[in-house]
Amino acid sequence: MSNLPTIFAALSDTTRFAIVQRLLAEGELPAGVIAEAFPISGAAVSRHLEVLTRSGLVHRRANRQQRLYSVVPESIEQISIWTMSHRDFWENSLRRLERALLQEGGAVRRMRTSL
Repeated sequence: MSNLPTIFAALSDTTRFAIVQRLLAEGELPAGVIAEAFPISGAAVSRHLEVLTRSGLVHRRANRQQRLYSVVPESIEQISIWTMSHRDFWENSLRRLERALLQEGGAVRRMRTSL
């Protein structure tokens, strides 16, 4: 899981996040098809794909003149494992927040009725 900071950094850009989402939904795609979906230059999309490839989120393979990109399942699995390992923390934190807000709301109602 030491690669997670690099993965999250790569996903922090909205264009790169959208590329990964599309690859997850549609499977392997050529760079040209990916680039058509964005209002930026092909060179800019290539740079985004390079960041995703270096982070380990995306795999690139050559097929003659085409560069085909696909998501690396193990990287998505790393994100899932990390997220699920923190799920209990967030659920407990949200429950504590809910209790505190309910208690505070009750105190406010009692204060209003005593005025």
